[in-house]
Amino acid sequence: MYKLASFLSQYLKQIFMALSKESIRVEGEKVLNKVKELVKEGNVRKITIHDKDGKELMSFPLSIGVVGAVFAPVLAAVGALAALIGECSITVEREEKTAEKEEKEKV
Repeated sequence: MYKLASFLSQYLKQIFMALSKESIRVEGEKVLNKVKELVKEGNVRKITIHDKDGKELMSFPLSIGVVGAVFAPVLAAVGALAALIGECSITVEREEKTAEKEEKEKV
């Protein structure tokens, strides 16, 4: 029964939601603030941090309700990373409703 419920949940997510990717260039000291801002938005599903050469430094998925003490160690790691790097890029996977996506294409 659990497998069926899990399958249906994933299937419905694919029907009603689509993921879009966005890449943002950020200076090292501003990385932590940008990550906090992205987490607060709520529709972000995954954040990946790359150095200026494109090498992946850190990647972490986000799920609904990730806040506070659960997310604190990740933010600490991002802060430490920000102190060591100069310029980097943050790749963001956002959850986007398909109806909204269709409306954007029409405009």
